[in-house]
Amino acid sequence: MAKFPLALRVIFYPLALVAGLLAIGIAMALIVLVLTYPNLPSLEVLTDYRPKIPLRVYTADGYLIGEFGEERRAVVGIAEVPGVMKHAILAAEDDRFYQHGGIDYAGIARAAVANLIGGGKRQGASTITQQVARNFFLTGEKTYTRKLYEALLSFKIESSLSKDQIFELYINQIFLGQRAYGFAAAAQIYFGKPLQDITIAEAAMLAGLPKAPSAYNPIVNPKRAKLRQQYVLRRMHELGYITDVQYEAAQKEPLVVRRELSDYAVHAEFVAEMARQIAVESFPEGIYSRGMKVYTTLIKAEQEAAYASLRKGVMDYDRRHGYRGAESYLDLAEIKSDQDEAIDVALQDIPDAGDLIPALVLAADSRQIRAYRKGGEVVTLAGDAMKFAARMLDDKAPPNKRIRRGAIIRLLKDDKGHWQISQLPEVESAFVAVDPRDGSIRALVGGFDFNRNKFNHVTQAWRQPGSSFKPFIYSASLEKGYSPNSVIADEPIVIPASETGSQAWEPHNYDGKYEGPMKLRTALAKSKNMVSIRILQAIGTQYAQDYATRFGFDADKHPPYLTMALGAGSVTPWQMVRAYSVFANGGYKINPFVVREIRDERNAVLARSSEVPAGDESIRALDPRNAFLMDAMLRDVTIYGTAARASATLKRQDLAGKTGTTNEYVDAWFCGYQMTVAGCAWIGFDQPKKLGDKETGGAAALPIWIGYMSRALKDVPVQVPQAPEGLVAVGEGRERTYVYTENYKEPEEESLLRSLLPSWLPVPDLRSPPSD
Repeated sequence: MAKFPLALRVIFYPLALVAGLLAIGIAMALIVLVLTYPNLPSLEVLTDYRPKIPLRVYTADGYLIGEFGEERRAVVGIAEVPGVMKHAILAAEDDRFYQHGGIDYAGIARAAVANLIGGGKRQGASTITQQVARNFFLTGEKTYTRKLYEALLSFKIESSLSKDQIFELYINQIFLGQRAYGFAAAAQIYFGKPLQDITIAEAAMLAGLPKAPSAYNPIVNPKRAKLRQQYVLRRMHELGYITDVQYEAAQKEPLVVRRELSDYAVHAEFVAEMARQIAVESFPEGIYSRGMKVYTTLIKAEQEAAYASLRKGVMDYDRRHGYRGAESYLDLAEIKSDQDEAIDVALQDIPDAGDLIPALVLAADSRQIRAYRKGGEVVTLAGDAMKFAARMLDDKAPPNKRIRRGAIIRLLKDDKGHWQISQLPEVESAFVAVDPRDGSIRALVGGFDFNRNKFNHVTQAWRQPGSSFKPFIYSASLEKGYSPNSVIADEPIVIPASETGSQAWEPHNYDGKYEGPMKLRTALAKSKNMVSIRILQAIGTQYAQDYATRFGFDADKHPPYLTMALGAGSVTPWQMVRAYSVFANGGYKINPFVVREIRDERNAVLARSSEVPAGDESIRALDPRNAFLMDAMLRDVTIYGTAARASATLKRQDLAGKTGTTNEYVDAWFCGYQMTVAGCAWIGFDQPKKLGDKETGGAAALPIWIGYMSRALKDVPVQVPQAPEGLVAVGEGRERTYVYTENYKEPEEESLLRSLLPSWLPVPDLRSPPSD
């Protein structure tokens, strides 16, 4: 047999060996493919895509106020994704997506050359299809086995789904930082807008996130995010997705990134949490991933008004009591310039508190303050803008409170949009408003800032109501035969130790003034403590305690002592607004509720509230005549009494309510209503202490109520209730009132007329209303 020449053997044998090995490799690959492919996971999770969608909470008029779940996601169809977003993703991740079959061999070759030249792994070649396979079925481990499965799954996905279906899955499933899954959620979280409204520059920023969500997060790493965005814009330009003009404009466009992730359409965090708890109790299984929706009873415009009014009331109180100094201090030894990135990093750990923005003082003296505001702006304060904090700029100010370089302060924009120095208030507050006709909560703010203090003061804070509890004592007296015109002495009183069980009690009026005998209606309007105590003595403390339960108060929270006349028991704002609703709706005890209905992911109703509206006699708590008389007396309070500011400011004569100030000015209240809405405002410290001299309910709490009512009653006509049957009108003008028919005593002049006239001649009705 002839032998191959040596030269040919040197060439042939290695080639044969390579060919053999290649054949063996192909054979083995085919065997692996044959054995592995049938065992690949089913694509049902893709073809029947059911992403984890958080529980979402809405106002009654459809505005999102909260969402709860591990993944923040908003699913969109491919047709809803704007072209600019698609192009940005393709430019950043897989520009040959619509050409390759799942694996981009040209991309692999290009990446290999780039990595070879660059001396390391600098560029990847993972396609969108591969990323879908990885996200749905595989882990992130970097092994050859996982790479093989990823490739095989990519082929299977490409053979089973269309390109648009794969792209849609990717757009909705990919993680983009800040708990955002999918580009629709990311657009809302980072830019506060729907995906359809994003600009080219914003789309490029979002498209840069999948590569490394933590590294290119515009909130955590704004500079690296900007570099990545510029790369995506350059690729979009190179691929012809955007024109020269668009490219240049997008490069220069300033990006306004949202830093407060709890910022929804309206501040209603306390209600969102209440709704979450109700939903979890009702449907515990999969509540945070099924896409369920909870619709509350809140009205967006009114909730906004309540939130703004409460914060203004708290901030006004805070300014009345002076500036307390710097919030804290940062070490600036390593800071090289006013624009040092380390400043932003340090400020990230200091949360915003609504519109109270943290800032780092760069320089300060008696003439001006220069501060770096969270977000990048250097603000200069001078004149009136720093007047509030002037005493803390003095060299004699306490070292741990003085405003100097490194101090953390708070900035707040005034009505003209100018920055002012401010501070986080220490005092707390609460406000709740209800529709007295059915019990639906129209607005609720449980505290100054939910992220700072999640304690819901509306439902959880048990506080002394002070004089705001007096109307329920007066209502009890009407049932005992008193009338608004009954005369009681406003004079000092001493309760002996034998009656108190401990020591003698010498109460006093809040203003220290005593005016002698006066009518009940006048005493309530002026909030006379001595009259309230004498009324309670007359009707009995046990009777008053039992009577208060008609309004929803807990008997054990109001011990049957004379101090009950001054509101020494314990109530919550939730209880108070329900109790005042009884006067507003004519005598019915409604049950306030905050959730209207719960719907599933298909929008089918799972649960709906079943309130009993006012007018149903099964919930009557009060004689309609009693409710009418109390309404009249409570309107006196807002017209010429301790809350006269209400009618004067709102220019209405149909407002009713009562101020409340507890002993030593610890709690301040105002609870009141118009026939269509009742509201209650409270202000005080979590650890009870004195608010300050003259910080009464009328001074501290009433302005919050007025601020809300100015919006709630904006288009509501003035209306007062009509007198029910069983009442007799007495008096004229402002003194005009009514008494129960059975309690009416005929005036002497009427008796005289009756005796002088023949029996067949009718007596003129002296009780009828005067004619116009």
